[in-house]
Amino acid sequence: MLKSKRPIIIGIAGGSGSGKTTIAHEIYDQLQQDDHILIMTQDSYYKNNDDLSMSERKKINYDHPDAFDMPLLVEQLQDLMAYKSVETPVYDFTVHTRSSRTIHTEPADIIILEGILVLAEEELRNLMNIKVFVDTDDDIRFIRRLERDTQERGRSVESVINQYLATVKPMYNQFIEPTKRYADIIVPEGGENTVAIDMLTTKIRSVLSDVQ
Repeated sequence: MLKSKRPIIIGIAGGSGSGKTTIAHEIYDQLQQDDHILIMTQDSYYKNNDDLSMSERKKINYDHPDAFDMPLLVEQLQDLMAYKSVETPVYDFTVHTRSSRTIHTEPADIIILEGILVLAEEELRNLMNIKVFVDTDDDIRFIRRLERDTQERGRSVESVINQYLATVKPMYNQFIEPTKRYADIIVPEGGENTVAIDMLTTKIRSVLSDVQ
């Protein structure tokens, strides 16, 4: 590891279903042979809602910045940047709150942080070397979210549609899409854009060589 230097932090933002996770894993696959790399997801840092009933948890606007424990995310990212291990929280989407378990996470030379609002917080942005916004058509994002939430998160089609119309789409327009202006790189069409992914990988290698 480059313990005399700070890790390279790449932030990848975009709407739900835009392809952030796909891009993060494509970069991981291309770089892991040469460098120690870690993927973090903002979804792990939803606030703990143990004190609320299930009906109250379901009413939370999970696409609003207030739904996330940003101070904990910033704190743990700073620890990782100092080459200290952390206990990453685990969020259980089936019950709308944190799991009792955590994941022991070791530091890495490259940290990819992906999530809908990772560019919304100035303190978080200031830690990043490269800021990326994944810009994907609304219809494609909705279809991907519908498939994911029904297949992986135990949601009904009706609940996904209602949540999308009530909070996901309005919050995207209000909070997520405006963070595009902070991005160094805007990637159209998510993980299908192999040219953009190759360019990102090349840029990350360039930044790495500059700090070595």
